[in-house]
Amino acid sequence: MKKLYIVLVVFVGLSLNAQEKGPAFKSGEWLKFRIHYGFLNASFATLHLKTDVINDTPVYHVVGRGRTTGFASIFFKVDDTYESYFGQQNGKPYKFVRKINEGGYTKDVEINFDHENDLAVLNDKKNKKKFNFTIRDSIQDLLSAFYYLRSNYELDDLVKGESIQLDMLYDDDGIFKFKLKYLGKEILRTKFGKVECLKFRPYVQSGRVFKEQESLSLWVSNDRNKIPIRIKADLAVGSIKADLAGYNGLRNQFKIIMD
Repeated sequence: MKKLYIVLVVFVGLSLNAQEKGPAFKSGEWLKFRIHYGFLNASFATLHLKTDVINDTPVYHVVGRGRTTGFASIFFKVDDTYESYFGQQNGKPYKFVRKINEGGYTKDVEINFDHENDLAVLNDKKNKKKFNFTIRDSIQDLLSAFYYLRSNYELDDLVKGESIQLDMLYDDDGIFKFKLKYLGKEILRTKFGKVECLKFRPYVQSGRVFKEQESLSLWVSNDRNKIPIRIKADLAVGSIKADLAGYNGLRNQFKIIMD
């Protein structure tokens, strides 16, 4: 169960929106996911978007939470909180927070982005250490990437079999280039009805959490919201599936295929 919420946040977030059709999200958007580990309904995760201000800059403030529930929590307890503050106009991250407790494994990390000086400072509060990173203008954090990609890539630019790349700063891996391959369209049956989705293959690092580099599949709604519908992954031990379980405050109508 370790890092289940990290899996959800990193790869659920990387969905796309046609820029010419308007914004993909608004303040108040709330998404809930049910995570299955094997035969267990292992946990729930939520993403809630609000507005805030950092150093006189209007920002969005997204809070992501993940917790194990019921029978699964007896075997492995997860209580994770992630936060990101990113610009309302440019989508740039200004602050990222990660506080996790996964079966006794804890982290308390804060990253502050200084775009004027091309610098990010990572503060590992648990171990009382700080690290500096030189950043480029395209940098994103774990959560801001979710919203940045939804608003800055045109759907018409997607070519089946080709990949999108994104620079990301994450405390476990530092700065790395994330790669996402578009695999085409697929219709999924969900609790809400049939949903036409865009399917992606995020490339991940094998060995630590995932079984292979191509162990993960991601489906996002083929509408103006581009919200995650399902994730499936083969882990180093076992498998995981996350399904959209609830939503509220979407900017655009959620497109469901009527029989």
